[in-house]
Amino acid sequence: MTTPLLTADIPGLSRFTTGKVRDVYDLGDALLLVTTDRLSAFDVVLPDPIPDKGRVLTGLSRFWFERTRDILPNHLIAADMDSIGQRLHDAGVNVTPDLVAMLEGRSLLVQKCRALPVECVVRGYLAGSAWKDYQKLFAHGGEVRLYDLPLPVGLRESDRLPAPLFTPATKAAVGAHDENIPFARAAEIIGPDLAAAVRDKSLALYAFARDYAAARGIIIADTKFEFGLRDDSELILIDEALTPDSSRFWDAALYKPGRPQPSFDKQFVRDYLETQDWNKTPPAPALPPEIIAKTAEKYRDAYRLLTGQPLQ
Repeated sequence: MTTPLLTADIPGLSRFTTGKVRDVYDLGDALLLVTTDRLSAFDVVLPDPIPDKGRVLTGLSRFWFERTRDILPNHLIAADMDSIGQRLHDAGVNVTPDLVAMLEGRSLLVQKCRALPVECVVRGYLAGSAWKDYQKLFAHGGEVRLYDLPLPVGLRESDRLPAPLFTPATKAAVGAHDENIPFARAAEIIGPDLAAAVRDKSLALYAFARDYAAARGIIIADTKFEFGLRDDSELILIDEALTPDSSRFWDAALYKPGRPQPSFDKQFVRDYLETQDWNKTPPAPALPPEIIAKTAEKYRDAYRLLTGQPLQ
């Protein structure tokens, strides 16, 4: 386990932007994504970092980027410190051993592109906000249409859906909440052809990852993708892919529909926060040490099961 990183500061280089989890630096024709150990829940950044979380997210994103290139190209240029260190040196940064230690395993050098202003969610199981919304619709009787998509009546929490659903959402700023939207609204935002393309690619990516993970004892209940346009024309996969932050990973051996599932992701923290007297707006409450330790363990377990290797 490494020392948790709450903020990634690179002396001599101005930060381009700060997300909920990532600190991003502009290197001319490329961006450097540094994944910290910050954790967000309910779209609020929590005050306590989760040890090794950034390295798990970076390692898993790199793992999936390499395995899904045949489905869709992605923005990854390099993840090794030799390449990243050289780009930083060229930008006038003094690449010290301490800086290398901070960045190693949690940094990706990626291509610049125009990010699309929608998040692309695929749901294979009825969980999270989809389950809450489904319950509200079911309580009123009649046909159940979740985000304008028809579903059978009488589904239970965590039931596998008849077919994966593509349920896009708006991208929220730090401290704001994402909003689920129907496909028609996504088509208005980015255009019908592009909306159809991200829908089809999202479903294909999910199907590949779902089958791969199932063979290793993990159910991917749902996941979120982000896409961009390279040279304003070529659709590519960006940000992160199929990590415990962007997905719900369940233990297949413990799966039992009709209740919440034991997970390998930050749902463990969400469940804890649901027991607290907190209105899900900043500031978030502190996490107890045992919740931090257990969450870190779950992230590392997800990495080990999916890659077949322990986190280095």
